[in-house]
Amino acid sequence: MADRHPLFMPLIFVGGLIFGFGLAFSHMARPEVVLDFLQFTDFGLLFVMFGAAIVSGIAFATMPRLRDRAPLTGRPYGRRLKSFDRNVLIGGAIFGVGWGLSGICPGAAYASLGIGNITILWALAGMFAGAYVQGRWRSHRSASKAAATGAD
Repeated sequence: MADRHPLFMPLIFVGGLIFGFGLAFSHMARPEVVLDFLQFTDFGLLFVMFGAAIVSGIAFATMPRLRDRAPLTGRPYGRRLKSFDRNVLIGGAIFGVGWGLSGICPGAAYASLGIGNITILWALAGMFAGAYVQGRWRSHRSASKAAATGAD
């Protein structure tokens, strides 16, 4: 944290505001719009995601050519590939079920609060509870593996 640029946190906040405004402006902060997408009756979310992917792709392609280090973190640009394993599949499936039940993804849930959707607090509580349970489960599992390898 100490090696980060002093504007790191303010710019993260501004980025979050822009992201939330974009979600609210595109109506993606409304669960009924997301549920219409998941029921294949409204493909607006697909166009919003596609537009965001294009902008992100351009940024990821051009920024390493313009700068050798990320402006806020000072770290060099580089690919950080994640392994595709059963944890990704199971986590993705659980995320999808939660998304389908609540009609909102985590980023859009915060934006949904901004447009006055107070009932989304139930979904946010569920997200935090799920993350807490997963963290406790992973910690317990890591401790069990360490104890098993230490006993060998």
